[in-house]
Amino acid sequence: MPWPVLAFLDFVVIVGFDDILYPLQNQGLSVVFNWVLIILLFALPYEMVVAQLGSTFDSEQDGGLASWMRRSTHSDFLGYCTAWIFWASCMPYIVDVANSAVVSISWMILGNDSLNSLMSNTMFGLLTFAIIFVFILGQNLIKNSLEIISAIAALSMFLMTMLFVGMTGWAVLHGAKIATHPFNLKAFIPTFDAKYWSSTGLLMFAAAGAEVAVPYISKLRNPNRELPKAMILLAILTSCLTVLGTLALAMFFNANHLPHDLKMNGSYYAFQLLGQRMGWGKSLMYIFAVVQALYMFAQLAVFLDAVSWVLAGDTDEKYMPKWMLKRDKNGRPIHSYYLTAGVCLFLLLMSGTLPDINSVFNWLLNLNGIVNPFKNCFIFIAFIMVRLHQEEFNSGFVFVKNRTRALIVGWFCLLLSFTCAMMAFLPQEVSFGTHAWNSQLLMNIFTVIVLFGLGLIFPLLAKLERRHQTE
Repeated sequence: MPWPVLAFLDFVVIVGFDDILYPLQNQGLSVVFNWVLIILLFALPYEMVVAQLGSTFDSEQDGGLASWMRRSTHSDFLGYCTAWIFWASCMPYIVDVANSAVVSISWMILGNDSLNSLMSNTMFGLLTFAIIFVFILGQNLIKNSLEIISAIAALSMFLMTMLFVGMTGWAVLHGAKIATHPFNLKAFIPTFDAKYWSSTGLLMFAAAGAEVAVPYISKLRNPNRELPKAMILLAILTSCLTVLGTLALAMFFNANHLPHDLKMNGSYYAFQLLGQRMGWGKSLMYIFAVVQALYMFAQLAVFLDAVSWVLAGDTDEKYMPKWMLKRDKNGRPIHSYYLTAGVCLFLLLMSGTLPDINSVFNWLLNLNGIVNPFKNCFIFIAFIMVRLHQEEFNSGFVFVKNRTRALIVGWFCLLLSFTCAMMAFLPQEVSFGTHAWNSQLLMNIFTVIVLFGLGLIFPLLAKLERRHQTE
């Protein structure tokens, strides 16, 4: 696999046009400054850390992050815990991606935002689950499907975003008025309050995900040299899309008074407005809906495959029953896929208690801002352990040659991730102290406990399995 293909494969699961809408709704125009901070202080170090860990354990990639933690700490139990946390943290996003696929199809068919009024939560959940299940069943049908669909989808989404940015600039130069006021330096400066910290987890979630490509590192011709190149290209693509895309959106939307369903339908509103401004009607919106659907399907394909390998690829049998490690005729951990489907169904049932589809979409998205930063903590723990005992490990690529400085970077990113994860429990779209706020806070706490706590069951099942075999 050429290293640019790996970068595009990773780009598919990291950031899309939608990812620049979510933080804009939470933080307004100041999110541009926050994007720069997150990319410089978190995303770039994070991707370089992934590059070093990937080159250090390049022959032990089946378990991905779990293998890194298992080898760096010499603890099979921590390796299992990491595998489970990583897998569980991906579940809300898989459901969210399938939700977005349903929304994109509805825009292709209906041409408007009427899905929320035409469809019940139950039907929306059933369609979402059907898409997930179809992808689980058909994952192996096309050889090299992951590489092909990821490259096409990532390139298409990047080009559509740059097209949006370019056309927005053209419109402004030809007399179009900027919708956001004030549009000055003061508007870009954030307020570091509770809302800022509770919503920064979503930026971290949007910029993270490089470790998903770990199972494919071994396919590179020269991982030690090519993996850092792929991570740098990934950082450049992420920077261009987030910063330029946010500025372009602020031209069409008043960042101080955004639509309540911006997270669900904002991308389509944006391309619809751009098409109208250019005199092209709805054509750009329909093109984007097709690209978005392809992009979401690519994300589903990559995530369903990668997370299943992490859970069953390198886990000690003391903590996982043998039937969970079973492979099908193509070598895939088939029961990991079934478990994924079951947990996705649980999340859909939980979201079914919310008032409407827009609330379902927002809650699942915000849930990612909690679980994803928790997962990031394990990446930096593995990095800290490797640098503390670097004489034990042979790293083809070393991020920050000086050990003391490397440890400072690792600890800073670890504390930042943990802080954002804890603050993200606070609900975003509802007012503090209301019944809706209290309900969503309890849902957040309960769902995270179930997602992470479910992992405690499998070591018990493995123990019972060994006892039964002994008897």
